[in-house]
Amino acid sequence: MEAGNQLGEFLRARRESVRPEQVGIAVGSRARRVPGLRREEVALLAGISAEYYVRLEQGRERNPSSHVVSAIARALGLDRASEDFLRLHAGLSPVPSASRHPVTDELARFVNALTSTPAYAHDRVLEVITSNALARAVSPIFTTGVNLIRMAFVDADLEAEYLNRDEMRARLVAYLRAQAATPPVDPRLHDLVAELSAASEQFRRLWARHDVAPASTGINSVRHPLLGDFDMRFERLCFAGSDDPVVLIYHPTPDEASVAAFRELVRIAATDASAQSSFVDSQSRHTSATSRQPASIVSE
Repeated sequence: MEAGNQLGEFLRARRESVRPEQVGIAVGSRARRVPGLRREEVALLAGISAEYYVRLEQGRERNPSSHVVSAIARALGLDRASEDFLRLHAGLSPVPSASRHPVTDELARFVNALTSTPAYAHDRVLEVITSNALARAVSPIFTTGVNLIRMAFVDADLEAEYLNRDEMRARLVAYLRAQAATPPVDPRLHDLVAELSAASEQFRRLWARHDVAPASTGINSVRHPLLGDFDMRFERLCFAGSDDPVVLIYHPTPDEASVAAFRELVRIAATDASAQSSFVDSQSRHTSATSRQPASIVSE
């Protein structure tokens, strides 16, 4: 194997880690001379020639097609992160976000396990893909399927909820620019930008500035219908090597009003069904607005 052949080294390591029975290959009584799968077995599972696969491992072929890489990833049972790593060494872009499941049961359980702080996750076009009860107690805009950048520019009722709305909008647009600059570009992005450009003069101005800011933290000042005015800081958590999905967690700023508001949010989220119903009724204007919005990104 040639020196510096990271593609071949990765393929060999993963091939040797897969047991034949894991992929339906019967193992006879004779001892196998190689750990894991043989090269020709990977080629057969991937539907490519054994000679071509050998060239890949040996570094004599370094530019496989996207179709070939996907087939090898399936043959080796690679997860998303490993397939993206394989594609990187093959000179290809990661698997497009639109072809992936945006939320897993594990992610949803993690977000819902955060019982003392509002949290939610968003995808590449800032669509909420999961949220916990505390986030929805802050505002119904943090509901699965809501595009938060769309809500920031086209929902008139949101004007009253964000005291720093101009700062928040500018930050969102700069963050969307950062997402657009990171391959692969989500196929929904073009339509989202076209829609908001037609609907909002402020969005057009901000988008034309070409600000790029993948901000990981910041502060939003909100006016809550039950709790009054308070500040909350967000922290953005990304998975290693990826910005999709992204988890945002809110915590109070140190001032007394914000700390007290967060304590009350915990109480609200834990109230009985009738109290929760009263809370939702008090914000029904947002509930009806969000129900008409297609899925998209989450606002910080």
